[in-house]
Amino acid sequence: MANRLQHRSGGNGKLTDREKRRYNRQLILSGWGEETQERLKRATVFIAGAGGLGSPVSLYLAAAGVGTLRICDSGAVELSNLNRQILHGDRDLGRWKVHSARRKLGGANPLVRVVPLQASIDESSIEGLVGEATLLIDCLDNFQTRLPLNAFSVRRGLPLIHAGVTGYCGQITFLHPPNTPCLACMVPEAPPQEVFPILGATAGLLGCLEAMEALKYLAGQGSLLEGRMLFCDGAAMQFQEVALEKDPRCPVCGAGAK
Repeated sequence: MANRLQHRSGGNGKLTDREKRRYNRQLILSGWGEETQERLKRATVFIAGAGGLGSPVSLYLAAAGVGTLRICDSGAVELSNLNRQILHGDRDLGRWKVHSARRKLGGANPLVRVVPLQASIDESSIEGLVGEATLLIDCLDNFQTRLPLNAFSVRRGLPLIHAGVTGYCGQITFLHPPNTPCLACMVPEAPPQEVFPILGATAGLLGCLEAMEALKYLAGQGSLLEGRMLFCDGAAMQFQEVALEKDPRCPVCGAGAK
């Protein structure tokens, strides 16, 4: 039954009575209404990563009724993931994260279609993985994978929500070249991969902020973090905003880009 419900969702059409009851508390938001909710129902979002950031992002987008979530991750659930990756639990150890995520999200909202993509993101795979998605969300933990995602965002003109976390701290921005800088303007080359400390609540906070940016964009509501990076220091509980500028020499979106 759940699979049939997932298959029916995400397409064109009016809200059902069940959907109107389910999403009632956001339908009564000022400027939201049924038309906005139907826009969410028709939307397809690509979520890169089903870990610490991808867990809250996908849970809140599913709860809000985003029609199709294409979730990509190449890893399996490990015990050390479970302090922060709330899509998964002990019973999922050894399972591919995308399949664990589909089961959890299907239980949370069977009206949403979840497409699990157990694959690595690189320049050759990214187009097929993104598919028909019109919004990209970076829930990754390394720049070796982020930079191909960013390059695809620039090439296709698709908006990309970036966030990163370490320890008690994190950052988030809304990238939409050519109107904003791209990720390579700030990090043109991938630094070495490392195992970094992380408090689960830090990933939860930044993932929720990514979900908020995604929902505002899809709904056409509020102001986005375009041209702005929001930094969070959870230890001091302080937030700081920094203006971002395009790098005219950026190898991806600058004048000399290939």
